Amino acid sequence: MKWIKGMIINLQLFTSIPIRCEISMDKDNINHAIKTFPILGLVQGLLYACILYLALNWTPFSSLAAAFFVWVAMIVITGGIHLDGWIDASDAYFAYQSIKKRLEIMKDPRTGAFGVLSVIVLLAAKFFFIYETVIRESATTYLLIAMIPLISKSIMGMLLIHVKGAKADGLGAYFKQAADKKTLGIYPIYFFIILVLAGSVNQRAFIGASILLVTMVVLYFGLSHKAVKWFGGITGDVVGASVEGSELVLWMMVWLLHYFVTV
Repeated sequence: MKWIKGMIINLQLFTSIPIRCEISMDKDNINHAIKTFPILGLVQGLLYACILYLALNWTPFSSLAAAFFVWVAMIVITGGIHLDGWIDASDAYFAYQSIKKRLEIMKDPRTGAFGVLSVIVLLAAKFFFIYETVIRESATTYLLIAMIPLISKSIMGMLLIHVKGAKADGLGAYFKQAADKKTLGIYPIYFFIILVLAGSVNQRAFIGASILLVTMVVLYFGLSHKAVKWFGGITGDVVGASVEGSELVLWMMVWLLHYFVTV
């Protein structure tokens, strides 16, 4: 029951799916919410994969249209919550100020020019990688697409647990206080199951899934270092920006896999 409550909290906070159910935001439920971050990501990834499959196989629309549907779904299903973090963090980073000033900029509800430009580049790059992937679609493509948000949400959980907070308030701080290092003990089981499923598909799927998981490790260490260096630690905005940045890199990896690993 606690796992279900944690998943409901995730759906309410990190998606636009309307779930009219009141769940207590106590530490135990938040702890289980963090444990189910990868499951939330998998649900999102499966939705993207289904949208792509239906658009390519059950409609007369082109590959360009199918890519556009997936691209829009990524924004609509998440409610753009992580895009907000990307915009705020971009405004703060490109201000080239002290850490204290950057944290103040992220609190400012106004959007600056750097935030606007950075989100345009982010969304344009994502669309490019999605379209290039779609025109080379294969059975393995759907598995890799489902893995992208699973991995990005796993990174979100790892950052919350292992990277120091930049401030004592906010949603990111509340999640961090509710968890402990044992919270992530379930994550390796998720990754093992994914690798087993990928191996059951074919060798190329296993190789692709393995490369994405290795990419996850690299992203985690890179983001951990930069979050502390640039912002003094994590905040809700920094974590949101990390999710968006991670997904961009993962989409790029899927695109490259379709070129060089013949997925």
